[in-house]
Amino acid sequence: MAEIEIKVPPVGESITEVTIGNWFKNDGDFVKMDEVICGLDSDKATFELTAEAEGVLHIKAQEGDTLSIGDLIATIDSSASAAAPADAAPKEEAPAPVAEEPAKAEEKAETPAPAAASGKSYEMKVPAVGESITEVTIASWSKKDGDYVELDEILCELESDKATFELPSEASGTLRIVGKEGDTLAIGALICTIEQGVSSGSAASTPAPAPAVSSGSADKGSVEKHASPVAAKILAEKGIDVKDVNGSGAGGRVMKDDALKAGSKPAEAAKPAPAKPAAAPAAPVAPGSRNQRREKMSSLRKTIARRLVAVKNETAMLTTFNEVDMKPVMDLRGKFKDKFKEKHEVGLGFMSFFVKAVTVALKDFPGVNASIDGEEIVFNDFADVSVAVSTPRGLVVPVIRNAEGLSFAAIEKEIVRLAVRARDGKLGLDEMSGGTFTITNGGTFGSMLSTPIINAPQSAILGMHNIVERAVVVDGQIVIRPIMYLALSYDHRIIDGKDSVSFLVRVKQLLEDPMRLLLDM
Repeated sequence: MAEIEIKVPPVGESITEVTIGNWFKNDGDFVKMDEVICGLDSDKATFELTAEAEGVLHIKAQEGDTLSIGDLIATIDSSASAAAPADAAPKEEAPAPVAEEPAKAEEKAETPAPAAASGKSYEMKVPAVGESITEVTIASWSKKDGDYVELDEILCELESDKATFELPSEASGTLRIVGKEGDTLAIGALICTIEQGVSSGSAASTPAPAPAVSSGSADKGSVEKHASPVAAKILAEKGIDVKDVNGSGAGGRVMKDDALKAGSKPAEAAKPAPAKPAAAPAAPVAPGSRNQRREKMSSLRKTIARRLVAVKNETAMLTTFNEVDMKPVMDLRGKFKDKFKEKHEVGLGFMSFFVKAVTVALKDFPGVNASIDGEEIVFNDFADVSVAVSTPRGLVVPVIRNAEGLSFAAIEKEIVRLAVRARDGKLGLDEMSGGTFTITNGGTFGSMLSTPIINAPQSAILGMHNIVERAVVVDGQIVIRPIMYLALSYDHRIIDGKDSVSFLVRVKQLLEDPMRLLLDM
């Protein structure tokens, strides 16, 4: 018996062990060359292990086992590879000698076509979706394994720590799913295959269920239904199945408005009896109650958690603080905000002052606008400022490109445009990647002081906070002034303490004398 040993391959210079996530094949199954047999998890990513030969699989390690690089994970009996195809041949040819009616004979002649064409499979892999994104999680499949799909038809929804996006089909044919919902895959990992060349007869049979949806068949219609991330979250909170909601989006996709409206309809349709048990958990909120509630972390939340821990572990992060007297900015804003809005058709907010101040300070301290790439420091002669925006899905960070060359009005318009797209869930990955410096405003939620975490691969982030009237000394006199605390978290590997403090002082100077911004001083 010719057995080929499959061992855990090297998957990265700093990775010494992996855990078997799940087996896609069973012990004793016949596998083909390069067929995915299992998924392996490391502390950085999830990847797939493929068969190194054709034959019968013999599993040596079980799901959940942790193995070192080079450990035996399975063997393949390649001597069985010749026997398997031989068995299949007579079964395909057996019906040929049987005399049949001409119509049936024609049907038989057409059936082998898809089977033969299924040998030509198009591999679809996780595409590159941003310079700092190394993995994605499969949120939901819009199609089922074995479905016929057309070119550019949406197959599934992928989540990264920055955004959710859809994966369109790169060919027409029969879908064979490799990655399951909830799986985390590295960029470039195999997610599915498409068997090309399926006959038009098969394709024609697929649209048949479509009329059934309009005739009221809920079961068939639910196969095609999937929800946007915002809608999925709303439906989960309401305890409503996506199958019970009519989607207004493309292809029956359930959107945010559909999910919001769905609350009343199921309540009306449901009988009063089931509704009362739902209200029962509210009763234990009595004094002394010690109830607990558990919710499974979403794939997006788990990805964000991993990345935040990675940033803390991979950067020498420190935070320096200062305070800024906001009276000059508030006086200037109060004097011109009406005329500004009348002329530019956009409000004059505080954020544009901070963006302008940051871009000027970045020119004076280019290390704050830099990043580390391997053993090199990359300096940027432009300022792409990321601005944190709160959305129903969580915090997203769209980017204002070339902010150093924009006017106050242009900055305000870009902030409004990005904020609206963020809250509507329409931000593209290109709008959230490539920033060189980040500004986050916890003051909108009442934060007085915080230490913001760096948005990798950037080297610094500025945290704004709430404005509070405080007693301060000005020219020997105690006066009341609107004061804001500023926090600059920075990577000490690139930015020295002197530069970080000087950068924040420069921002303070520009905000306390905003005429400097107008005169470029």
